[in-house]
Amino acid sequence: MNNFKKTLVHPPRLLALSFLVAIIAGTIILSLPYSTRGGRIALIDALFTSTSAICVTGLIVVDTPNFFSPFGLGVILTLIQLGGLGIMTFSSFILITAGRRVSLSDKLVVEGSFRPAAISDFRALLRDVFLFTFSFELLGAAALIMKFSELGSFSRALALSVFHSVSAFCNAGFSLFSDNLMGYRGDVLVNLTIILLIIFGGLGFFVLQEIKLALKNSFRKERVRFSLHTKFVVAITLAIILSGAVLLFLMEFGRGFSGWPLKEKILASVFHVVSARTAGFNTVDLSSLTVASLLLLILIMFIGASPGSTGGGVKTTTFGIIFAFLRSRIHGHEVPQIFSRAIKSEDIIKAYTLISLAMALVFASTMSLLIVQPQLALKEALFEVVSAFGTVGLSLGITPNLHPLNKLILVITMYLGRIGPLTMLYAFSRVKPAGHYQFIEESIMVG
Repeated sequence: MNNFKKTLVHPPRLLALSFLVAIIAGTIILSLPYSTRGGRIALIDALFTSTSAICVTGLIVVDTPNFFSPFGLGVILTLIQLGGLGIMTFSSFILITAGRRVSLSDKLVVEGSFRPAAISDFRALLRDVFLFTFSFELLGAAALIMKFSELGSFSRALALSVFHSVSAFCNAGFSLFSDNLMGYRGDVLVNLTIILLIIFGGLGFFVLQEIKLALKNSFRKERVRFSLHTKFVVAITLAIILSGAVLLFLMEFGRGFSGWPLKEKILASVFHVVSARTAGFNTVDLSSLTVASLLLLILIMFIGASPGSTGGGVKTTTFGIIFAFLRSRIHGHEVPQIFSRAIKSEDIIKAYTLISLAMALVFASTMSLLIVQPQLALKEALFEVVSAFGTVGLSLGITPNLHPLNKLILVITMYLGRIGPLTMLYAFSRVKPAGHYQFIEESIMVG
C-alpha cells in the first residue's frame, strides 16, 4: 500500500493525473443539457472543448458563444483559469485558506510549475501567483470594458471583458465572438491590451516576481539584479516577437495585408506573432496568409511561451539553449555561454530531449491526421497539430470538420502539449533507476 501511494504521488505523475481528472470532470459538466443553448453536445466534442479549455489551447469544434449557454461559458472560463494556473495550485490555495496542511508532493508540483528552484516560503509563492494573475486580469478587463461597453448593456460588456482578459492572460484564445477578434483588427486599445496580457502571462511567474522586486529596489534606489533565467527569458521573448513581427509584416505587406492602412498592417503583424506564442486569438483570416507566413507561425507556435507560465510549447528557454549550444560549436567553444554564464550540461541534454520528443509527437500526430483523412492538406494538418501541441488555438478552419478519431488525436496532443512530453516521460518512468552501473563507452560515426 505504501509503495502504491509513493508511486501515485510522484510529482510529475500527480501533475498529469490532476489535468486528466479535470478534463474528465469538464467533459461530464459540458455534456449536461444546462451547458448548451439547445440540444446535447456530442461526447467527443465535449471532451475536445474541455481539453482545449483546461489545456488553455483555444481550438474549437463548435461556435462557442452561440452553442454554449451562459452556464457552459462559465464552466469553460473556470476550466481556462484552472488550466492556466494549474489544478494543484488551486487545491493548495484552498487548503491553505482553510487552514489545512499542504502535502510535500503538492508543494513540489506547484513549485516545479512556477520556479526553477525550490523555495522556503511556499505561502508567499502562492500569494504572488494569485496576486499577479488577478491583478493583470482585472487591469485587462478594465481596459477592455471601455471598448466593449459600446456593444450594449454594462453586464454584457463586463462579461465580455472578464472572459477575454482571463482567456488572454491564461494564453487560451477562447473568444465570445464567432469571428474571434477579427472585428477589432484596427482597434489599438483591444490589440494592445490583449498583446500585453498574452506577453505577461507567457513570461512566467518567476520572471514577474523578479520584475516586481526590481521595481521595488529601483524606488529604494537599491541595486537591481536579475537572474540568468529572467534575462534569458526576456531576451528570447523580445527577439522572437520583434523578428517575427518584422518578417510577417514584410511577407504579407502586399499579399494578405494588401489594401489595409499601415496601422492595421503593423497591429496585425505584432498581434499574430504574439498570439502564436500559445494564445490563439486572431484578427485576420489565417487562410488568407501565404504558406511562408504560416510556416513562420508554426515555428513560433512550436517554441511557445516561457517556463512557469500559463503557455505551452517547448518553451523559449529550450529554444534559446539549443541556439546557444549551436552557436558555441560554430565558434569552437566547448561550453555554451549566455550573459557571461555557462549553461549546465544537464540543461542542454534536457533541451535536446524535449525537442526530440516534441518533434516526434508532432510528426506522429500529423501523420495520423493524414491517414484518417487523406483529403487534408499537409499545411492544414501540420498547422492544426502544432497549434494543439503548443496549446495555441490558431486554426486554418478545419477543426469542426475533423473525423472523431482525429479530434481524439488532437485531444491527446493538447494534453501532452500542456503537461509537456518530458514531464510525461518522467511521470511514467521509474521513480528510481534500476541500477547504478555504467557500460564501457564506444564511438559511433555521426553525420
